Amino acid sequence: MRLAAARNLLKATLLLLLFCGVAGLVGWGLGETRLLTLFVFAAALIAAAVWAYGDRFVLGMTGARELPVGRSPALHSTVERLAAVAGVAKPKLYLLPDGHPRAYAVGRGPASATIAVSEGLLTALPPAELEGVLAHELAHVRARDVLTQTTAVVLATTLVELSRIGGFLERALLFVLGPVASAFVHALLSQGREFEADRAAAAACGSPHGLADALIRLEQATELVQFEAPAATEPIYTIDPFADDRLTTLFKTHPPLAQRVARLRDLDPEWRSKLRAA
Repeated sequence: MRLAAARNLLKATLLLLLFCGVAGLVGWGLGETRLLTLFVFAAALIAAAVWAYGDRFVLGMTGARELPVGRSPALHSTVERLAAVAGVAKPKLYLLPDGHPRAYAVGRGPASATIAVSEGLLTALPPAELEGVLAHELAHVRARDVLTQTTAVVLATTLVELSRIGGFLERALLFVLGPVASAFVHALLSQGREFEADRAAAAACGSPHGLADALIRLEQATELVQFEAPAATEPIYTIDPFADDRLTTLFKTHPPLAQRVARLRDLDPEWRSKLRAA
């Protein structure tokens, strides 16, 4: 887990440095040393803002609002207990005020993170399944996946949204900027992070079945509830909530859900016999 955390920190740092370097090359290509300095300085400010405020950007973009302890003491207590098991500081809790069941984690790592859950998630999942989802997000916090996910989502969303300034050239710009944004996402994020977070969540909860059942329930629910959000936010969610189209396919980083469930079940190979005995 420490190796994964160090690797994620290095990836995010290198990406932000690369962003500054590309900006410098653009300035140099325009033929002036003064522009090179200006572009690098501007890119450095943007990189610093992404590092410091990327989580707030994502929370604002998705409409999340802070969830006071008094409004949901049981949820806060559950997160605090699971955070202690994971060995991380208790993240802040935010609420997504809609019926689509989903959760995500953003931030910089074990000492500074936020978990957002939707009203639909709290309504749809029984306690054991909700614990599994929360433990999964806390595993991302512990491994600093939240840092790479937050950085990737902010940069990719910014690039995609830049296409809107093109007016009648919007589609052409999106055709160019979309794959570039996708490349940033896939350079930072691998499917393996989800498998590792699933395994860590199963260990934290003492059973893999709460999370496995939650994944199945979430997939079924996404087929019933319409969901709209920037396509580049796909990496932060527990499962991929988007219907397939050309743009959302570019940003898919989650492994097949059936494969995740199968791996979780394999952590308890006797589960079928236990179920029959019950």
